[in-house]
Amino acid sequence: MKKRDYTNPEAEKAYRAMAGDLSALPFSFKYGDRAYTGFSADDFTPVGRHAETLGNKEANVFELKADENLDVRVETAYYPSHGAYEWTVWFINGGNSDTKVISDVWAADMEFAGEKPVLRGILGDHENSYRPYERDLAAGRVNFKSVNGRPTHIFFPYFNLEFGGGGALLAIGWGGTWEADFQYGDGRTRFRAAGVNGLSTYLKPGERIRSALILVIPYNVRDEDYATNLWRDWFINCNMPRRNASGEPIRPFCTTCVSNDTGLPNSDGSISERHFTWKPSLEKILAEGIEIDYRWFDAGWYVDPYGNTVETDWWGTVGSWELDKAKWPGRSFRESVDWAHEKGIKTFVWFEPERVTHVDGLDKNFGYKPEWAVQGGGAAITNNIGDKECLDWTFGRIVNMMDENQVDLYREDNNSDPISCWAALDAKEGGNRAGISENKSVAGHYELWDRIIGFGARTGKDTFVDSCASGGGRNDLESMRRGVPFLRSDSDRTTTALRLSMQTGFNKWIPFCGCASTEQEGQLDPDGRRDPYIFRASYNPVFIIGAQWVQDPDTDFDMLRFGQAEWNSLKDYLLKEYYVLTKWNDANDRTNWTSYMYYDPEKDGGVLFAFRMEEAEAESCTVKLNMLEPDHDYTITNADTGETIRRGGRELAEGFAITQPQPRSAALFRIERA
Repeated sequence: MKKRDYTNPEAEKAYRAMAGDLSALPFSFKYGDRAYTGFSADDFTPVGRHAETLGNKEANVFELKADENLDVRVETAYYPSHGAYEWTVWFINGGNSDTKVISDVWAADMEFAGEKPVLRGILGDHENSYRPYERDLAAGRVNFKSVNGRPTHIFFPYFNLEFGGGGALLAIGWGGTWEADFQYGDGRTRFRAAGVNGLSTYLKPGERIRSALILVIPYNVRDEDYATNLWRDWFINCNMPRRNASGEPIRPFCTTCVSNDTGLPNSDGSISERHFTWKPSLEKILAEGIEIDYRWFDAGWYVDPYGNTVETDWWGTVGSWELDKAKWPGRSFRESVDWAHEKGIKTFVWFEPERVTHVDGLDKNFGYKPEWAVQGGGAAITNNIGDKECLDWTFGRIVNMMDENQVDLYREDNNSDPISCWAALDAKEGGNRAGISENKSVAGHYELWDRIIGFGARTGKDTFVDSCASGGGRNDLESMRRGVPFLRSDSDRTTTALRLSMQTGFNKWIPFCGCASTEQEGQLDPDGRRDPYIFRASYNPVFIIGAQWVQDPDTDFDMLRFGQAEWNSLKDYLLKEYYVLTKWNDANDRTNWTSYMYYDPEKDGGVLFAFRMEEAEAESCTVKLNMLEPDHDYTITNADTGETIRRGGRELAEGFAITQPQPRSAALFRIERA
């Protein structure tokens, strides 16, 4: 069978109309006392247009002039392969005096015609554990407002809006605060979305701010599975960053962190690694036949701002980004990276550039300017990377460490909510400057990642980053153009029930992600339980395989080899179509079955997972494999018994019964076209 055809002539027509007449751009705002929707030529003088094809998208950039001070840049793109289109708007002061106030900015302000509108999506990581929702918009308005400054902890800015005989996939790309509003009436659904809640600011000469990125993917089949796989295919092929400067795609990979395998006391599981601890772990991994693509080098490797070694408090000592020579004397860390390279293992290193500590020490010892540090209402101090000089300093500290030690990939974390610090910065600006600090900081953060990716391209290293913010706090669309969430949630390293709950929600929207592969009570336990049930719930494109390789004499290497071998055998399916075959289960509900399938339409085959959960009384579960071709026959092989049966596609669409005699057991079937 051929690859799915997701082209959409109606979507292309809509994009061409919008790009041909910017008064039709669904973007509203106020400039001074006047409200605008779109950019009509009567109010905004066109001064330039640039068009080019970049990979799988057509980009059109429009330069406009509003008055002697305000310039507008409208960036649009169309993806012919998926009928997707997007836009971002920049406001730029190219004059010699302040602009009028820019306010009430809705980066999306549009309507969709169609009856019976239903909104589907998932909520964020913290508090909600990626819980799916389904809202009948005919019953009332739905509003999401993310307010803490880390965009995906509470809510999630990706939406599937169904209406009439089809729908539209919608996404907001903004790494700070945002709002999305859906309201239905008279057969139409109004969608409004914004980044930077409460933005109301003038621009000084030379300043620029930008809107959130808005993406729209219309579709003409009202089917949730169709929409899910349209989205996943677009995301993987059109949105994900590339692996290297040659533009190769990121393929599934395996990683491990050895900081829990040192025999030394840990603080938060990440601070005890030393120059004498890494080699026994990696040697044991290789000797046992485990294949690792990346060595994960986590927090606590730096000196504190006074130049002292850090024994316990990795969180309260960040900012220097200078290697702790007590832990890593001489060139010992570089030697560990070189040794790993010789064995085919890359290294990535943890940084947290949006926070600083002990500003007096950074000022005295590392050339940091105190005015870059912003104190909000809590204990955290935000590093003002919205200031270009601060951004330059921060970038320099990071890439100097990476370059000196030949680090392959950058991992970033952010363990504080910056909103109070941004508000404090705004207050220093004076009146009519609300939101300016957030806007500059988020844009600065994207620039920081772009610079780091550019450094990787120049030096032959990886051209993507590991995106983390206390787990799943930074998974907005713009960030996912630069990064991959190696760990989709900090809490997703505890129970298998939680993992399955997240797997059947999060993976519909962010296909390339990882989770832990053990089961344990605490997120930071040094080691955990593992068996086929746990492993099969943990198979993702990022396979995090962890153990106390040398410190635990009871480590079951046969089980570790089993997990990696099985993941290797099916990893290529994990980026194909995805079908959740049973109802979603809450992380605390272990009384049901969970089943899902990855299907490759080009091979006309896939892998089917079915979990009889810990307290499920039913011995069997029947799933409908509607994705298969009805007129084809398929062989279905049980991965545990080796038993193979043959069934027709039409019969499998009606139902395939799976029996597991014992609770807490996982079935895995390989399905191939006969």
